[in-house]
This record gives sequence, structure tokens and C-alpha cells, in this order.
Amino acid sequence: MYALLDRALKTVMEKGTLRVTGPDGKVRDYGDGTGTPVNLTIKTPLAATKIAADADLYLGECYMDGSLDVSGGTTIYDALALLADNAQAHKMPKIAKAANAVRIALKRVDQYNPVGKAKNNVAHHYDLSGALYDLFLDRDRQYSCAYFETDDGSLEDAQLAKKRHLAAKLDIKPGMKVLDIGSGWGGLGLYIAEICGAEVTGVTLSEEQFKLSNERAKQRGVSDRAQFLLKDYRHLDTKFDRIVSVGMFEHVGVGHFKEFFTKVKTLLKDDGVAVLHSINRSAGPDATSAWIKKYIFPGGYIPALSEVLPHIEKSGLYVTDIEILRLHYAKTLREWYLRFADHRERAKELYDERFCRMWEFYLAVSECAFRYVGMNNFQIQFVKNQHALPLTRNYMIAEEDRLREIDSKLPRFKSVPAE
Repeated sequence: MYALLDRALKTVMEKGTLRVTGPDGKVRDYGDGTGTPVNLTIKTPLAATKIAADADLYLGECYMDGSLDVSGGTTIYDALALLADNAQAHKMPKIAKAANAVRIALKRVDQYNPVGKAKNNVAHHYDLSGALYDLFLDRDRQYSCAYFETDDGSLEDAQLAKKRHLAAKLDIKPGMKVLDIGSGWGGLGLYIAEICGAEVTGVTLSEEQFKLSNERAKQRGVSDRAQFLLKDYRHLDTKFDRIVSVGMFEHVGVGHFKEFFTKVKTLLKDDGVAVLHSINRSAGPDATSAWIKKYIFPGGYIPALSEVLPHIEKSGLYVTDIEILRLHYAKTLREWYLRFADHRERAKELYDERFCRMWEFYLAVSECAFRYVGMNNFQIQFVKNQHALPLTRNYMIAEEDRLREIDSKLPRFKSVPAE
């Protein structure tokens, strides 16, 4: 029963040392023998067979149920990083390739996200206890890629820099009406209202985010110019000067891309500016990880630029700037993983051991995707009128410096109270 996995690991492992204790109790080394051994234990023949047949689904599932484990000081991140680093040089085994081909064929069905289903998908992840998110996110509860201006910057500094970076690209003037699609717990919208002086409308499908965002606006005394709605963006009909969306597009679904950009064009004023921030699949179109789809983000899909840009073009919008953030999300996820590890016992009190194993696998495998599998982030700026922005992008740098002067003199955003 172990032979299939043994053969796969001998093929994949070329560098480093993966030390596997199999269901039969035998210890086998894979790789070239260099580095500190990464120790894995596979406890049952069934787990070995399942992982060999479809590692994309069963590596995480077996770790969750304990039939796959790490030992000897190895973390699940260590194991996934070594496997991911080696796997990039190899084609998938035939059986895994066949499973992935089926997922690609069905991805439009899996990502069919009409209004009601989209809300349920969001609730699956974002309506978990707020106390859980406070264990690993920054004080402002930013749950998207941070922007590290320096390699040794803190997560708090990098998340503030992300908000500043986006606001600068939007070229916001006081009094402008700004829409935040997928506004989360309100951090970006509150920044734009407080620092830029704009009138902000945020929309979310999460009940928890909706309630807390408005509470925060009230606490800060900006509820007159920052409101958050429990509403699908497709149900809006107001015109906005600026539109921003961060970390939401991954939940749209490839079959709804045309609908998204058509609606954004309708909501954007003729001289308006929009910025879309999303994870990018730099290797081109593919399918969502089976494990991620099942346990973390049902209905989600990380797009490739080649899948996004044609819809912007066909909608009649003009792309005016594209920036790729390469390792920023890897660094963000590293911080989240370490913070979650520090507070794991508290997470176990909130949920259970299986949930903790699921969550640490999610954070670890996500970081590996950004370090070894070519995932990154894009920020696409687009307009309806090419005269809507200054001639060069130098204004972004000047505006970022101006905003830094303002936000650096104000108290950091207060911690979001846990439930």
C-alpha cells in the first residue's frame, strides 16, 4: 500500500532530506541527504494511498485527522516548504494530473456564485469568531496581503502601508464618494474616511464584518461619512468617484468576471478611478486546490492576469497601471502563521484540535504557494476616461508621502475588540 507513495517521493525529492516513518514503522529517507531532516509520520496504509493518489486534497485532510503528522521539531510548514520546493521541478503524477484536469473542467460549476450562494460562501469563512482573527491578524484586522516597505517592517506597519499605497493610487480628494467592495472589518474604508476626508460606502456579505465595521465607524466618530452595508455589490445603483476592492475578487468566480467589471463600470463616474487588488496565479489559469475549496474558501478561485485583463478590455474600461507584489503575501502569511502558533491553545479553546490543525495547514500551505509556486498579488488601476489621472504615475509617490505625513501623526488604529 505504501509503494505508490514511495515511488512518488523518490521521483519528486531531489534536494534536502525528507524522513518518512511509514505505516509499517520503517524509516525511509528521500532527497540528496543535505540539510536538517524534515520528519513526517504516516500512520495508516490508507493515508499513504490517499496522499499518493491526490496529495492536493488528502495531504491536508490526513494532517487534520492525525493520520499524517510531523515530529522531531519539524513543523507542518517545514514539511510543506520542502515538498513544494522540490515539486516545482517535476510534472504531476498521472493520477494527480487527471484529478486536476477534472477540477479545471468543473471550475465554472464550482465557482457559480449567484447572490445567495455567494453570501453562504462568505459566511463559511468570514463569520467565524472574531476572537480567532484577533489571534493572528494585526490590530486593524486586515485580512489581505500587507505591503512591506522594508524587509524588516512589522505587520502593523506593512498593513498601514498597504492602505496608504492603495489610497495614493486612487488619488482621492476630500468629499469624494468612495466604494469599497468587500470591505472586511472596515479598516481600509475607515482610513479613507479619516485620512483622505472622503465619504465611504463599504459592502460586505459577512454578518460579523458588517456589524463590527459600523461599530468601529461610530467609535471613531466618522459614521456620518463611513457606512458599511450588508449587501452584494451587484445590488448597488449609486455612482462613485472612486472604487476599490481588496481581497474580494478571489471570491467572484471565473464565470462572473464579466459581470463584475460591467457592474463596476456602471457604478463608476465618468471621471472615476478604480483599483482592484487580488491574488494572482502567475503560472496561468488552473483550478482551485481541492483542499482549499472543501475546507477554507468554497466557491473561491485565484485568477491569472490573462483571465482578468480581457474582461476589463471588453467592458470598455482602460487599464492605467498594474503593479505586481511578489513576496509581500508570503511575508504576511509568515507573520500570521507565527502569531497563530503563539496563540494555538486559545484557538483550541475556541474550536478544537482538528480546527487548529486545519488552520495551521491553511496558513502554511498558503505561504508555500507564494514562496515556491508562483502566487503573487496584482493591483490593477483602471478608468472610464483616460484623462481622469495625471499624465505620469509620479503623483502616486507624492500622494503616498503626503498621506504618510498625516497618518504618522495620528494614533494607530485601535485594536478591534475580540468577542
